[in-house]
Amino acid sequence: MSYFLPEDDPVLASCRGLARMHPSAIRLSERPLYLTAADPHPARRVGLVSGGGSGHEPLHAGLLGRGGLDAVCPGQIFASPHNGQIVAASHDVAGPSGVLHIVKNFTGDVLNFSIAAERLRAEGVTVAEVRVGEDVASTGTGAGRRGTAATVAVERILGAAADRGDGLEALTDLGRRVVERSRSLAVAARAHTSPDTLRPAFTLPADHIDYGVGIHGERGARTLPRPPVEALVRRMLDDLLSEGANPTADPTADPTAARNGLLLVVNGLGSTTRLELQAIAAIAGDQLAARGEKVAAVLAGTYITALDTAGFSLTLTALEPGWLELWHGTEDREGAHADAGTSVRKPPQAPVATPRPEPSTDRPRGSRAALDRYAEITRQVHDALGRLDQAAGDGDFGANLRGGLRLAVERVDRTGEDGLGAAAAVFLDQVGDSAGPLLGILFDRLAAVTGAHPGGERPAIPALADASTRALDAIRRAGGATTGDRTLIDALAPAARALTDAPRDADDAITTAALAAITGARATAAMLGGRGRASYVGERALGTPDPGAIAIALLYCALADVYEPQHATRLPAPGYVVQPSPRA
Repeated sequence: MSYFLPEDDPVLASCRGLARMHPSAIRLSERPLYLTAADPHPARRVGLVSGGGSGHEPLHAGLLGRGGLDAVCPGQIFASPHNGQIVAASHDVAGPSGVLHIVKNFTGDVLNFSIAAERLRAEGVTVAEVRVGEDVASTGTGAGRRGTAATVAVERILGAAADRGDGLEALTDLGRRVVERSRSLAVAARAHTSPDTLRPAFTLPADHIDYGVGIHGERGARTLPRPPVEALVRRMLDDLLSEGANPTADPTADPTAARNGLLLVVNGLGSTTRLELQAIAAIAGDQLAARGEKVAAVLAGTYITALDTAGFSLTLTALEPGWLELWHGTEDREGAHADAGTSVRKPPQAPVATPRPEPSTDRPRGSRAALDRYAEITRQVHDALGRLDQAAGDGDFGANLRGGLRLAVERVDRTGEDGLGAAAAVFLDQVGDSAGPLLGILFDRLAAVTGAHPGGERPAIPALADASTRALDAIRRAGGATTGDRTLIDALAPAARALTDAPRDADDAITTAALAAITGARATAAMLGGRGRASYVGERALGTPDPGAIAIALLYCALADVYEPQHATRLPAPGYVVQPSPRA
């Protein structure tokens, strides 16, 4: 249960606690937040960097050190790290042959690691990526297979190979092959406890399980009556082996491959006991042997969690020659694997902040007023946004949006800069998950227009239309989604089109664009997800609009409230905009 998380930055507090537990093994940078191994193997030529949302402990920090990772970037709970963390950590641990990013296949992680890689290459750092995606429950979805417990196998095998001095190309190839030969599947009897509501993220009928759940609280594709554990394991193994986790499944493969056998990982999702996990390992091992499969190694324990979910996953990796030796070359870790001394890394020098301006007696105008209004709306509805997100994802969207806007307001208070410009800087460099960079792109394009009117007068509609269209194009390129994929594009595209079609002298163009965005956002309730996490849950998301699209609609509502108050009275209340729709 998540009853005892500190209110003020629980992720930072957790990282501080881990560093205190293992002071000779872990170094902590707080700004930006990342952890590094204090004593990497001297033969390493490549720095291994990974990371992801918090709430999955002991992954990834539990694999820091020799035979594992050089640096870990923790995001907020169930949210990816932002690209600024990844850039700083990569610079810190880059070897003479560069840096290898190990990235779980989730939209926010992929986006932020990709942006970080481009920034690093521009700064002269050689970077490659291994993308982990092996969850069979998400096979065939628009976003591809999710990266889950096979990450443990990838990071351990690559860590041992890095310790023997393998170069970047060899490690990248090895990591990709491990991913290709791994498959995972997870089930849950009870959802995790939401840190915001202290209630289960979703409810199941008595004596039922969700089959094919994700590690962020995503619902499974099916809800089933809970079978005996032997029957459940048999069904899971059937699905894993049919999806390619079988050393003899590929007729073109090396005929000796079956001799290398399978690695079996039984992973607890947070609340499943060691007693249960070890029993499941025995059942799975016996059933695989009865099928004629050789089990070369077994790992059972809690390694990648979904907070306190009552469930488990099975992972099978079809081993190639030499992989078993690499696997055994690392000791069994559950948390950081070293012990003594204190070594907290000094954070990088931050630029000296300009003096906080004296408060003005005038009401904020223009872009600052738009930021304040958007932050106010988000505070009103962030719980509802979280509930919408829980239907198709992990439920953190509202909290992330509210937190990012709070940081933007604080930045404006401190520096006096343009409101949407501050929001762009914060969301691009400090807010993780896909919402950070994608909303940052939109704020950045809009700020180029609103920032030219600090007196508060309404920007020219053609300029706003051009900024919205350029943001739409950039977000499409960055995220890969298009209209109809159930993403924020489904609200941004109609808003941009409404502004483009508006007469130059129309005095209600922004209000009209906001109404178009609301219509587009509400329409996502009838869409199946084509990209992002909604693509994993299929029809379960129907009836609830996409929270990212709702956030875009609310942004244009805030702009209308500030620049067209005489017409913005036509807009519905924010509470209506975020209401679920009748199930499609």
